[in-house]
Order: sequence, then structure tokens, then C-alpha cells
Amino acid sequence: MTTAQPTTPQLEARDVHRAFGPTQALRGANVAVERGEILAVMGPSGSGKSTLLHCLAGIYKPDQGEVWFDGTRVDTLSEARRTELRRAAFGFVFQFGQLVPELTALDNVALPLLLAKVPRKQAYAQAAPWLERLELENRGTHRTGELSGGQSQRVALARALVHKPRVLFADEPTGSLDTLTGEAVMDLLVTTARAEGTTVVLVTHDARVAAYADREVVVRDGRALTTPSSAVA
Repeated sequence: MTTAQPTTPQLEARDVHRAFGPTQALRGANVAVERGEILAVMGPSGSGKSTLLHCLAGIYKPDQGEVWFDGTRVDTLSEARRTELRRAAFGFVFQFGQLVPELTALDNVALPLLLAKVPRKQAYAQAAPWLERLELENRGTHRTGELSGGQSQRVALARALVHKPRVLFADEPTGSLDTLTGEAVMDLLVTTARAEGTTVVLVTHDARVAAYADREVVVRDGRALTTPSSAVA
């Protein structure tokens, strides 16, 4: 009988410290995320949970500690290499969507592909099915100001997933939505991520949102504490 070998986390922070002037946001945070896992990062305002997400995504460089992704140490990469990593391997959804207001919904979804130098016709051909997949097939020609909050977040989700990222980072993705709209967005986010095999790091202060995850990590005083699984079927 063979013994199963331990798996290597896809994404990991090891003893990460990060300060902003005199304010110590992270004080030795440790977290490991498995491939295909949906991880909720919880904590009160100012606890360091968003800073942890930004360090894992290579947006911030930690003052001390290490960040690893698929066998590559991220925190030692140059800014240009980290930018390329984010563009190629990561997707992002933020609280207010951060869509480009001058562009249509379809334009916004195609944008990551265009930035990756995918030919325009091919980029739009890849983007269009995502609008249908996220129940936005009739909103492709609408600009941001013509979309509801929930529709804007679904466009942001489509934009984040169109290039098939290995990790999706979602920072308070339902924070600006009412409860029913937030649940609809989370249902689509989780269903789509699982179908694509995408790892998700989800920052939230809402226990109802965290309940969609396989596991929770609570950040307090700049440190991360794993809690028992709270996955939903």
C-alpha cells in the first residue's frame, strides 16, 4: 500500500510582514491555498485581510517573508515580472467592479485579452460567450452607467475569468450590493470557478459570503488563523 504524498499549495504566504509607515498591517501572516480551493479571508476592518490578498497577488511586496505561486517565489520578482504574472495567471474582482466607464460591457470583458495582444476579432469572440454565461447576453452594448450594481459585478467577474486565470482574487465582491443581488453574484462566481477549476481567494467581512468557501482564514492583528471548514454543498 502506497502512502499519499502531501500536495504542494498552489499559493502560499510564509511569515509575511507588511507596514504602511508606522502602521503594521501584517505581522507574520501564514496562509496556504490548494489548487481549486475557494478560500475566504475574513476579519474586521483594518485587520490586514486586503493587504494579505494584495501580497498574495504580487501587488504589494512584503517587507519580510515569502510569497510563492506554483513553485515561483513571487516577492523576489521584478515589478515587470509581477505585472506579467498578474496579467497571465490572476483575475481580480473588487467591491465596485472598477469597470472602464467609457467602454461597453463587451468591451470591458474583452479588455484583458486585448491587453494580452490577442487579435481583436478573436478577443471579442472569446468574450461574448461569457456575457451569456453570466446572464448578461442582452447587456453587451450597455456602458457602465446603464448597468445595475449586480450587472456591473457580473461584467467584472466575466472580465476576471475570460482569460482563464489560475487564481481569482475577489476583494469584497458583494460589498456594494444588496443581499439578494450579492447572493446571485456569489452563486455565479462559485459555480463558474468550480466549473473552470479556478482557485479563489475571497476577502469578505460577511459570514454569509464566507459560507460559500471551502475554508476560512480569519485575519486578526495582522496574523492569519485557519477556522474549520464551512463549505456549502
